[in-house]
Amino acid sequence: MPRIGMEAHRRKALIDATVETIHARGFGDATMAEIARRAGVSGGLAHHYFGSKAGLLNATMRALLTDLSRETRERMARAAGPRERISAMIAASFAPTQFQPALISAWLAFYLQARTEPETRRLLRVYHRRLVSNLAHAFAALLDGERPRQAAEGTAAMIDGLWLQHIFADGPPQPRSAVRRVEDYVERQLAG
Repeated sequence: MPRIGMEAHRRKALIDATVETIHARGFGDATMAEIARRAGVSGGLAHHYFGSKAGLLNATMRALLTDLSRETRERMARAAGPRERISAMIAASFAPTQFQPALISAWLAFYLQARTEPETRRLLRVYHRRLVSNLAHAFAALLDGERPRQAAEGTAAMIDGLWLQHIFADGPPQPRSAVRRVEDYVERQLAG
C-alpha cells in the first residue's frame, strides 16, 4: 500500500531533478531515465506521472511559476503604492530564490521549447501577460495615455532579457546589479 503523500514528494523530486539535469546537461541531452535517477525514482514512474519529457518540463515550469508568483505576492503585499509595487515585482524576479544558475538554465529551456511545444508556449504567454498586466496596472497610476503599457512591456523585456543574458555571463548571478538596471529603466520611463 503506498504511503500517503509519496506521490507529491516524488513529483517534487522529479521537478527538482529536472531543473538540476537541465542545468548540468541541457534539456536536449537530458533523458527521462537520467532525471528519474537523480530523483531517486524509476523511469516508469516519471513517465506515469508526466507522460513525456515535454510534460515533465511543463510541470517544472508550472512549479517555478507558482514559486515566482508566491514570491511576487509576498513582496507586493508589503508595497505601499504603485511605485513600490513596481519595485516589488522587479525585486521578486531577481530574488535569491529565483535568480540562480539552475533556474536560469531551466528558463532558457522553457523559452527554447516554447518554439515547438504549444503547452510550453501557452505557459510562457500566461507568465508574460500576467507580468505586463501587473506592471501596467502600477504604471497606470503614474503615467498617462499609452505610456503605462509601453513602460510595462519595456520593464518586462528588461527582466526577461537580463535573465537570458546571464547565460553568457561569467560568474554567479548579480541580482543587485540586475535590479539596479531595471530600476534605472523604470526611473527613465517615469521621468520621460
